[in-house]
Amino acid sequence: GKVLFTKGAESAILPFATIGEIEKTRLHVDEFALKGLRTLVVACRHFSPEEYIDVDKRLTSARTALQQREEKLQEAFAYIERDLQLLGATGVEDKLQDKVQETIEALRLAGIKVWVLTGDKHETAVSVSLSCGHFHRTMNILELLQQRSDNECAEQLRRLARRLKEDHVIQHGLVVDGASLSLALREHEKLFMEVCKNCSAVLCCRMAPLQKAKVVRLLKTSPEKPITLAIGDGANDVSMIQEAHVGIGIMGKEGRQAVRNSDYAIARFKFLAKLLLVHGHFYYIRVATLVQYFFYKNVCFITPQFLYQFFCLFSQQTLYDSVYLTLYNICFTSLPILVYSLFEQLVHPDILQSKPGLYRDISKNSLLSFRTFLYWTLLGFSHAFVFFFGSYILMGEDTTLMGNGQMFGNWTFGTLVFTVMVITVTLKLALETQFWTWMNHFVTWGSIAFYFIFSLFYGGIIWPFLHTQDMYFVFVQLLSSGSAWFAIIIIIITCLFPDVVKKVVYRHLCPTSTQKSQMEQGEGSVGPEYDPVKAQRSPGEDNWHLLAAYPPPAAPGPDPCSPSLYQPPRRRPSAVWSPCAATSMGKAAVPAWPASWSK
Repeated sequence: GKVLFTKGAESAILPFATIGEIEKTRLHVDEFALKGLRTLVVACRHFSPEEYIDVDKRLTSARTALQQREEKLQEAFAYIERDLQLLGATGVEDKLQDKVQETIEALRLAGIKVWVLTGDKHETAVSVSLSCGHFHRTMNILELLQQRSDNECAEQLRRLARRLKEDHVIQHGLVVDGASLSLALREHEKLFMEVCKNCSAVLCCRMAPLQKAKVVRLLKTSPEKPITLAIGDGANDVSMIQEAHVGIGIMGKEGRQAVRNSDYAIARFKFLAKLLLVHGHFYYIRVATLVQYFFYKNVCFITPQFLYQFFCLFSQQTLYDSVYLTLYNICFTSLPILVYSLFEQLVHPDILQSKPGLYRDISKNSLLSFRTFLYWTLLGFSHAFVFFFGSYILMGEDTTLMGNGQMFGNWTFGTLVFTVMVITVTLKLALETQFWTWMNHFVTWGSIAFYFIFSLFYGGIIWPFLHTQDMYFVFVQLLSSGSAWFAIIIIIITCLFPDVVKKVVYRHLCPTSTQKSQMEQGEGSVGPEYDPVKAQRSPGEDNWHLLAAYPPPAAPGPDPCSPSLYQPPRRRPSAVWSPCAATSMGKAAVPAWPASWSK
């Protein structure tokens, strides 16, 4: 005969078992779960040759069905997995990795909401959540478990909502199981989300892999449109990792499936704090400035060309020489923003990691908001008007600016506008730069020097391969005028001085947490010699005390930002003969940037 072995959660195996110590095993499973062990039940079924032939025919027929294949397969499996003989239960002590509790607390202080999605039994999941700091001992735990019908589920959700409104002062945690979650999402999605938003922490247990992905999708499509991040280490987390905006895989004992399907891979869960709070902070600032600076410098570049048409009878005469048109974005203004977007650091990395609250300064896409984008665009237009009309007013009506009484021509006028523009947009980025390296200095001042050197060579020599050379001696003639030098200096100061005043006023009147940290850090020196340990804490004080200096955020408001799903990472499991969960604890996701509520 043939023997079928099957394993799984006790809720999936015990209802189909007819032989064995069923009640005794159920008690052992509950006992092990309360100790935090991951439980798993094992059973078998013996087939006679005739039964096996019948089962094989059913499976073959279902697998080759052209219509309703999934339903027929489920029927075949249900027929096979019945009358099971219970063999026993297993248990695995799955220890948490180092610094999981500190990492989750840091994410909370950063404004990131953390949801735990796991396939573990209810008792095991709650025990792990308490040990990893996801739930606090003082937190009021609400439960939505073992709901049998839509009406029963809706009534329980309404009770929970009323309780949250009545006890809004204390923090609440919500525990949901997979079956109840399916009912809640079927007819009462808005009510369920409202309850979740008002809870400080949410734990979903007994989750199938696809249910984890559905929860992530639910959060992604909610009206607040939060940014979601999913982190897991097992194959059952793959669907969740792929569904989230950002997926992170942990290289653990459960294989490499999660890592291969993720956007980023890390070796330990504790590295998530540095990944988000340091690298996430840096690259968000770099990319936000990069995008908006490109708009700014090209608005500065093209607007004078547009304004010039009103003064040349719309004759399509160009303001700049064709070589300047080509090289503006390729050579003259490209390297400073490239180096900025690679090296910029507003605050020392150690300060960002020791003060998770600084992450809130970039929450809700604050540096790429419409208001910020509008500021950069209007700044570009205002600078372009100053470039053009400042140069225009200098020349005035037939004003002679040369020592011999000669006047400037249209190419000299265009070159004056272009010279002021290259210097101003480069210095504007220098004003935005907080972290200066030798490379920043080299490309910033080198770009300006290269423009002058190139222009002198380009216009100072008659090149035999050029058919026309409108710029011959134009640049030299421009620089020989003291009035032109004075105009260049005045126009640059006129453009940048208001921006400097705005920065100084805002920094002193309403500084952000990041700016306060910059002032505490010193005179803007963010070099490697900076020692955040000496600056931030006394000897013997550890990072946990630093985190404790930031009280946890108040009860979440109606204003969610980035939900995060997390499944507590594990270390090497030490096997014990006791129940062990068949599904790996689904790592929930952690939001990609700060949110006022978390998953």
